[in-house]
Amino acid sequence: MDNPSRQLQVLILRSCSLHKLHPISNSGFERKERCTFHAFASKILAAWLPPSFGLNPFSPTKSTAETAFRELVDQSLSTQRLYRTSGSATAAREYDKDEALEDDSYEMAQRSYGTTAAETTLALREGLQENEGEVLDESQALLGGVTQTVELENEPDIMKGGDGHATLASCISNMSNTIIGSGMLTFPLAMASAGIIPGMITCVISGSIAAFGLYLLSLCATKTKYRHSSFHAISQLTFPSAAVFFDAAIATKCFGVSISYLIIIKGLMPNVVASLYHALTSASTNPPEWALDGRNWITLFMLILVPLSFLRHLDSLRHTSYVALFSVAYLVAIVITCYYWPLKGMPEAGKIRLIHFTPSFVSNFPVQVFAFTCAQNLFPIYNELKNNSQARMNIVIGGSIGAATLTYEVIAVFGYLTFGSKVGPNIIAMYPSTTLFVAIGQLAIVILVLFSYPLQVHPCRNCLDKVFHPDHVVVPVKNTTDEDEEEEDNDRVGDEHGHGHGGMTGLKHFLLTTGIILGGYIIAYSVDDLRLVLSFVGATGSTTISFILPGLFFWKLTRHDPSVSKKLNMAAFGLMVYGICVIVFCLGFNIYQVIKGKEPSE
Repeated sequence: MDNPSRQLQVLILRSCSLHKLHPISNSGFERKERCTFHAFASKILAAWLPPSFGLNPFSPTKSTAETAFRELVDQSLSTQRLYRTSGSATAAREYDKDEALEDDSYEMAQRSYGTTAAETTLALREGLQENEGEVLDESQALLGGVTQTVELENEPDIMKGGDGHATLASCISNMSNTIIGSGMLTFPLAMASAGIIPGMITCVISGSIAAFGLYLLSLCATKTKYRHSSFHAISQLTFPSAAVFFDAAIATKCFGVSISYLIIIKGLMPNVVASLYHALTSASTNPPEWALDGRNWITLFMLILVPLSFLRHLDSLRHTSYVALFSVAYLVAIVITCYYWPLKGMPEAGKIRLIHFTPSFVSNFPVQVFAFTCAQNLFPIYNELKNNSQARMNIVIGGSIGAATLTYEVIAVFGYLTFGSKVGPNIIAMYPSTTLFVAIGQLAIVILVLFSYPLQVHPCRNCLDKVFHPDHVVVPVKNTTDEDEEEEDNDRVGDEHGHGHGGMTGLKHFLLTTGIILGGYIIAYSVDDLRLVLSFVGATGSTTISFILPGLFFWKLTRHDPSVSKKLNMAAFGLMVYGICVIVFCLGFNIYQVIKGKEPSE
């Protein structure tokens, strides 16, 4: 049982046995019946397992393997018969061992080959439950087994719902859009507080730690089934009593960030409109009064944000993420262009140092730590990614974190080289907005923040669903009729946070989404500054989901698993400790800032 291929072989044999795909009789298997059974299992392997498995365990030329498989079949048959007839404690334990082996096979197959291959074994084991009550004689059983084989071969869509539909490009773009926000505009100031070399090193370290947290979460996701991974699902495996509290914390964090996006839009749009007016007309031309009221703009933008926020699948937001990333590329182009070809009216550059730590480094360090926060959307992306093997998840994590790190480094270096020690907290605000080139860049910031809003509503809604419905149970995969296949496909991929459409009804989806949008809109419309509240929410929520929970979950799940490296397990524990230190530092610093009468850093 020491490799996935071997476990799958055993699992298929026992699955067929437990679901009456061979005759059950007191005399056991005759040779002809065994051959029929082996042929049936061989067809299942050929029809369902991907070519990468390379299995051919039922070859008649391998007499030793055939004998071993026959023994396993007889053992499974005997256990099943004993369990059904005697009901004794011993038989029950033996039966449980069979099921435990099957669960282990699922996990090994999932880790090695992705969810699709692993769910194949589940379909074989669970997909025929509805026929369990039928009484079949030997000839009917043999005929039923063959008939079922034909149905499986002719209806491969039974497992389509088990695979996602999102491409690598869409997953990387959505994850990158989740990571890269308006915080990138403060990176030149963070670099100025330490110098070029320390600034670049701390950025790479922050990105690497965030990537390690995402990697641990992706490994934890393989412990869940049916593409229903989520913080709640992992919590149920580790700390069930705390699952609701984890979801509440994540929902609060995402809700707070979504409000901050609306407030940023409300504050930016009047300046953007004024800049565009002056760039397109003349410096003396002023826009109409209503266009200088940010509250009017967030009201108008709700016409765009509301339908985007109601989308169920994260992959549906890939096109808006492409637009947002184009805005990021435009901002990078501004910073690079203005370094080589300075615009008129730009302030003179201050001193530039390779290494120069200042007291402001302490307040700017959290900017880099929280600039890579995206763990709230890791599970949705895992659930939607087509062929979500660990290798492909690593590509998504590496691609998104790598793109964000490169973007931050370019903006930080060129922004700092342009203005030196005189750089401000918003690099784009340092350039004269009288040119159309820069005015469009300010609009690009609004577009970036605008299309990042639904990426916060999405996990917030899913977590709130768990808070209000903590006892939700995922329904196992079942056989479906032709009429229901399309609907079941969507339901199995389902809600990316572990529900399935059947888990979150249309009414519940509507009410939760409406509540999030309406509540956030009212707060953003009424309040101009939430930095004090958001600084504490960010220090606790972002740190928890990015560092503490990934490390804690993985450490808890694997601390007694001999197949997991002890170094990796201890590294996960170290990540949790790092997260706790970050929380203590950030909260302490924010409290200090409040006592001193200053606004804490976000």
